[in-house]
Amino acid sequence: MGGAERELHGLMQAIGQAARAAAASLAVMTPQQKDAGLLAAAKALRASAPTILAANALDLQDAVHRGTSGSFLDRLRLDGARLEAVAQAVEDIAVLPDPVGRVLAHWTQPNGLMFERVATPLGVIGVIFESRPNVTADAGALCLKSGNAAILRAGSESFRSASAIADAMRTGLQQAGIPGDAIQLVPSKDRAAVGMMLQGLDQNIDVIVPRGGRSLVERVQAEARVPVFAHLEGLCHIYIDRAADLAMAKAIVLNAKLRRTGVCGAAETLLIDRACLASHAQPLVAMLIGVGCEVRGDPAIAALDPRVVPAVEQDWHTEYLDAIISVAVVDGLDGALAHIARYSSHHTDAVITDDKATAERFLREVDSAIVLHNASTQFADGGEFGFGAEIGIATGRMHARGPVGVEQLTSFNYRVRGTGQIRP
Repeated sequence: MGGAERELHGLMQAIGQAARAAAASLAVMTPQQKDAGLLAAAKALRASAPTILAANALDLQDAVHRGTSGSFLDRLRLDGARLEAVAQAVEDIAVLPDPVGRVLAHWTQPNGLMFERVATPLGVIGVIFESRPNVTADAGALCLKSGNAAILRAGSESFRSASAIADAMRTGLQQAGIPGDAIQLVPSKDRAAVGMMLQGLDQNIDVIVPRGGRSLVERVQAEARVPVFAHLEGLCHIYIDRAADLAMAKAIVLNAKLRRTGVCGAAETLLIDRACLASHAQPLVAMLIGVGCEVRGDPAIAALDPRVVPAVEQDWHTEYLDAIISVAVVDGLDGALAHIARYSSHHTDAVITDDKATAERFLREVDSAIVLHNASTQFADGGEFGFGAEIGIATGRMHARGPVGVEQLTSFNYRVRGTGQIRP
């Protein structure tokens, strides 16, 4: 182990130990103490706005010089309104019901023993993310509200912005009497730090949450020696059924694809029932192209408009995160279900229809974390679910699924009360 590697190893071990100590303090704090810390952190974010925005401007400048795509720049960019939304999200988390100490179930056995299953913090949560600096505040606040310490590792692209946000939040926490080590951002861009986190920092990390592209998430899933809240990608579909209202379909598709193309809830594939090809497909395709969205279509869609780019197999597998959408004609609901089952990332999928039976079957049979009827896929966001914010969208099936908010960041233990019982 070289000198630089030894230094980084020592740094990461110290971060892990400090987080474990902070988690022990947080686990026994009152809801009022945690909420006061979050409100102080939000206040500090607003007070530090000039510093945070200046740091973000430098991150953006570097990204532009690297020739980064517009959708990536959108994920990275902060302005006054976005930063205010970040601070507001922290305040929204503060007013949520405290998830720790909830009695999830209770019962009494014939021998008189009384059992309770009670929500407890997970401990220390490691969050590895790339370009979105707001994850720093969202993840830190959600972890703190649920009694967990957070170790955050930002990508090099957002390093300055994330560091400034973390510094502000730590200042606010300390002003409220909460250990600043409750929210730590790894002060190194060295990729080896990620590997150390995935190994668990000598059992000082309990859960890893990856927020980023396929390469990051695949590395985390391959190398992690601690549990992972998986989120591979958001390959989201919208199915336009023969009973869809065209005006509603146009409004939803436009919003789902183009409101923000760089978010994981952005629609990437549009499926159109063959029974409404004549009435719905051409207006939808023309609308998308007309607002600057590239349409990549199967032969039936390509025949509608010469501006459609013929789709290839890879398109059905692609999360564009850009103003590009794949469009296919399917044979009714069965065709849509088959397409989604083959290509979906199990993140978010939607059906547009006025037929209740079709909608209920779609909601029941699509195996995704979030399924919607007559609503935009861009509602795939913890804030929109009333969770205040989210630490990510989990697409796995264990423990947490969908937006991971404060309740999903808890485990539980069993508390048993007796009156002197012994086992025969």
